[in-house]
Amino acid sequence: MAPQASLSEVQKLVDEIASLRDQLSAKEAVISKLEFEIDRLRKIIFGKKSERFISTDPHVRQLDIFGEPLSDREKAELEKAAQQEQELITRTITVNKPRTPRKDISLEGLRVEETIIDPEGINDQEYVCIGSEETSRLALKPAEFYIKKTIRRKYVLKNQSDRINGENESSTVLIAPLPPAPLHKCMADTSLLTEIIIQKYLYHIPFHRQIARFANLGVHISSSTVGDWFSQSCELLKPLYDHLRRRVLACDYIQVDESTLPVVDNEKKRAVKGYVWAVHSPVTGEVFFHYDRGSRSEKTAMVLLHNFKGAIQTDGYQVYQNMEQLDGKLMLGCWAHARRKFDESLKENKKLATEALLQIQSLYAIEKEADEQELSLEERKKLRCTKAYPILVTFEKWLYDNYKALLPQSRTAKAIAYTYSLFPQLSRYHLDGRYKIDDNLIENAIRPLALGRKNYLFCGNGEAAIRAAVVYSLLGSCKAAGVNPAEWMEDVLSKIHFYSNGKGNLEELLPAEWAKSQENKQL
Repeated sequence: MAPQASLSEVQKLVDEIASLRDQLSAKEAVISKLEFEIDRLRKIIFGKKSERFISTDPHVRQLDIFGEPLSDREKAELEKAAQQEQELITRTITVNKPRTPRKDISLEGLRVEETIIDPEGINDQEYVCIGSEETSRLALKPAEFYIKKTIRRKYVLKNQSDRINGENESSTVLIAPLPPAPLHKCMADTSLLTEIIIQKYLYHIPFHRQIARFANLGVHISSSTVGDWFSQSCELLKPLYDHLRRRVLACDYIQVDESTLPVVDNEKKRAVKGYVWAVHSPVTGEVFFHYDRGSRSEKTAMVLLHNFKGAIQTDGYQVYQNMEQLDGKLMLGCWAHARRKFDESLKENKKLATEALLQIQSLYAIEKEADEQELSLEERKKLRCTKAYPILVTFEKWLYDNYKALLPQSRTAKAIAYTYSLFPQLSRYHLDGRYKIDDNLIENAIRPLALGRKNYLFCGNGEAAIRAAVVYSLLGSCKAAGVNPAEWMEDVLSKIHFYSNGKGNLEELLPAEWAKSQENKQL
């Protein structure tokens, strides 16, 4: 009985050890995942924001374009370059940078207010002025409320002045028409309406903070009044937004992205995550935002881009990939998103991640070369076909060869799988000199939306989200056209009634066209 009991105890201990090993492996996987998330969070908060990899010579290796596997020579050169990059990454370099000279403050176009100060006890009989010393300081006058009163004087012929009475005054008295106001029976001038809109959607100051600021300036305005003024102003701007939308979708090359925007759900009594779609024309810089009940579904994307014909550049969101088979649509990928995947896997597999980043960096180096040489679109396309395409062919083979040796759940394998699955879209940017290597331009265009929601937190309802999309679209296009948003908004609000009544082409008020008209006035 004793030997049998010993064997039973040994087997029990073996099973317990196996169970503990399984538990340990599971916990190590959880720890690894949490460490990765902590490192990623630290990098987001404290790390560098630039996505550039350490520069390297894109001509380190000659690459074949005939589809064969990587040769031993190419593999050796790639490993050597990767090792050199690892040394550069881990080496601490102290550089004594020369101090950048301070830029002078631009004072052109500012009004000069002079104050003359004489010494005490000076009289003209005993003293004579022989010169002066001038000291200039940059001053600021805080915002000021004032009443803009319009007085329309009435005129009548002299020989009829003694016959005027209350009955026939309208037929004999001449008076200038009242200049049209942007909002019917609204006390707010276009300057105040512009200030309210610009402060919230350009400088991200919520309405309640603006109202508190107005109170400090001596004017108390209720939040409901400010909200009504804003909503009515957006109704005036909505036709202009529709023109902008049609104008962007009429291009043959756009970038599309989406971003979150919390919106209050009255049924759930809380803010829920909604999505705003952004469509950007890289050629003109114009952008418009689209809100459809906060949906990020494939149906919303299809409705938004149903009639578009041309190239669409996006990230790896599956909804966009389903458009690959649609007629008239050429899908382009974003190398910045692929690069981030490998950057996140550097600590897990530095060798493979560095090799991938080196090849991606070579592609960006070619774009930098084209920018520095100020190549035309056709010349840029030729340079990409000559230098970038061989790298793309080799990189695709590299992705295929290295994925088989990795665990599918590892971050490096996921980065390779992500890039390889999108490689047809990623490699098409060489087809046209207008196409960008990534969609960073639309991420920059969508950034004001992210800054805004950090300040005003959410939109009160779906209608408020639509109005936000209208304003962000027009202000984003102002930035692309290089016009002052406040000047543009005030001018447009004062003219929009005239154009809306069919007395002018509403598209002339779009920022790009408005900028051209302003230039023509100055000539």
